[in-house]
Amino acid sequence: MDLFGTGSQILESARAGLRCAADLPKLLPIGGSSPGVLVRQWARKQPGVLALAYEAERYTWQEVSDWANRYAAWFNDHGIGRGDVVALIMDNRPDFVFIISGLSKIGAVASLINTNLTGTALTHAINICRPKAVLTGSEHVEEVSEVLADLESIDVDRDVYVQLESGAVAPPRFHAINDAVEAASIAERGRDYVPAPNDLYCYIYTSGTTGLPKAAIITNRRMLAANLTFGHLMHRSGPGDVIYVALPLYHSSAMFLGWGAALATGCAVALRRKFSVSGFWKDVREYQATSFLYIGELCRYLLNAEPTDGERDHRIRVATANGMAPAIREEFQKRFAITVIREFYGATEGIAPIVNLSGKPGMVGKMTFGQSLLRCDSATGEPIRNADGFCDSVGTGGVGLLVARINPMVKFDGYVDREASDKKVLRDVFKRGDRYFNSGDLLELHPGRWLSFADRVGDTFRWKGENVSTAEVSGILGKAAGVVEANVYGVRIPHTDGRAGMAALHVEPGFDLDDFAAFVEDRLPGYQQPRFVRLLRDEMRITGTFKHQKVDYRDEGFDPGRVSDPLYQWVGGRFVAVDAERYARIESGEEPVT
Repeated sequence: MDLFGTGSQILESARAGLRCAADLPKLLPIGGSSPGVLVRQWARKQPGVLALAYEAERYTWQEVSDWANRYAAWFNDHGIGRGDVVALIMDNRPDFVFIISGLSKIGAVASLINTNLTGTALTHAINICRPKAVLTGSEHVEEVSEVLADLESIDVDRDVYVQLESGAVAPPRFHAINDAVEAASIAERGRDYVPAPNDLYCYIYTSGTTGLPKAAIITNRRMLAANLTFGHLMHRSGPGDVIYVALPLYHSSAMFLGWGAALATGCAVALRRKFSVSGFWKDVREYQATSFLYIGELCRYLLNAEPTDGERDHRIRVATANGMAPAIREEFQKRFAITVIREFYGATEGIAPIVNLSGKPGMVGKMTFGQSLLRCDSATGEPIRNADGFCDSVGTGGVGLLVARINPMVKFDGYVDREASDKKVLRDVFKRGDRYFNSGDLLELHPGRWLSFADRVGDTFRWKGENVSTAEVSGILGKAAGVVEANVYGVRIPHTDGRAGMAALHVEPGFDLDDFAAFVEDRLPGYQQPRFVRLLRDEMRITGTFKHQKVDYRDEGFDPGRVSDPLYQWVGGRFVAVDAERYARIESGEEPVT
């Protein structure tokens, strides 16, 4: 019973489970449901109840539905209907929600483009889904303008549209839609369209940290299943609750846990255009939020900020998402008076969701039916096959590659790129003919089938014959005096096997490198001790979803010709500066890295 906790926790979880079960028919082929249908249903059931808040703006469910209908009418009038794709490039704001809801009502598909993309990556992200139109907010016309010549499936003189914010003007080749949408009818469109579970709702892109972004396929069924799980089981929200969303809506966390949870439970969403440490608790109080989302390093940024008035004066019942470092959890809850934190594990395209409903510290949840942790090469992620050619699972205390069985009831929708989808499928894992989704993540198995996140395949590296988990070492280094953030990765050393550990550190004024060296020697075994340190002059580089950027740091390595930050090498129990001369000796093999 520890999956759900004890006492009142069990009763609360049971009630949440019943509410979730009552909505399961929406996932059936005869359910005829979709995000657009849910907007319509909430508008009928509770038309005057708050659905969406943004800055000084407030919208009821009826108003959200009306605006969605206006957009649906505008799309129809411009030849966009069932199955057609619209590439959407827009910051968090109400029109983002109106647009995706309007598209859903007529069975069209929103391609949710990461607003941080530019150049080749942006061109690729738009082209891969072959949209019929591109719709951007005026805040992103500059980036879109630069790639117009490379767009393939649209007439760039006719089908590029812009939704203007107050005071903005449409540049050449961008057709402003504000007046036409505002004048459009609020009558329901698409009444003859009956949604099917496998109809596409949207495309959500992977972060692209190891290559160009991949477009994950999100069907109505997938979206609704996520909504029910997060709305009923994680937030446990309902009408009158408010979920604060400072994460980008183009990402699955905000789409599923934020807007999706509202669609499932009838609560409201309060949007922030972009995350702000200084504005976070002010927003939470102003919107009377009852829960919020986090991901990656977001919670660490809040914890590292100077204390402010009102950071404990709020209505927050629960914080939920993933990526909070176990080392900061207790301090975070105590400082900000957050009673409940519910973590989960999952990937946008994955079929291996895991939830920690009881809030057990450090765990993402329990391994469920159809999931396994495979013995693998933790540096490459390649499963290790036994003498019979099959895979073996790790035992309690082991770290393995998380996989989930694919079957007719648990489908892997994958990506638009079918070749990329095929690479995520393992075959003949435990018997001939079986198929498993490869998560690409390493998890550790604890007693009672509890799981904790260990590392991403590729982030783990081998040094001195031992596997080093970057997540584990980062967590430990983050506890050193003066260290604000630690980002650990492996760098190649000429004439040496494996990769040596390197740490990019964001530190406080007065940070003492000798004290840090003593901490490293005391707290880490030799193979985990970073051989190089980079003291960042600027903030840590992160992705749009607050995950540490490793690829660029890894590529730049410890070369003072490429790195302007101070660089140091571990030599004899202390860190010494790496200049051009020392770097040349390391490269030639004259200066050993041990």
